[in-house]
Amino acid sequence: QVQLVESGGGLVQAGGSLRLSCAASGLIFSINTMSWYRQAPGKQRDLVATITSGGGTNYADSVKGRFTISRDNAKATVYLQMNSLKPEDTAVYYCHRLLRRDASWGQGTQVTVSS
Repeated sequence: QVQLVESGGGLVQAGGSLRLSCAASGLIFSINTMSWYRQAPGKQRDLVATITSGGGTNYADSVKGRFTISRDNAKATVYLQMNSLKPEDTAVYYCHRLLRRDASWGQGTQVTVSS
């Protein structure tokens, strides 16, 4: 079955950087659209960034210019480079994959940004 395993979360000071990774297995990674979502306590889960199978990217306005999504198809891994982190970026970050109507989520990784 499909598995998505996130890593790289942690505690960082405002202005700092983190790189999240999501390792996928049980799927043909290269043909899936991969995304990162985040969910802060008491809030809905929101889309952060998406990268298509062709490498096209899309970002939430709140992270444009600070976050970069990328993928390594040979490693079946998607990354989220997060720079200039702000306290409002604090959330659980989830990896998501989509192929037509078939979707899967990772278990999430906590990112905490202190002020």
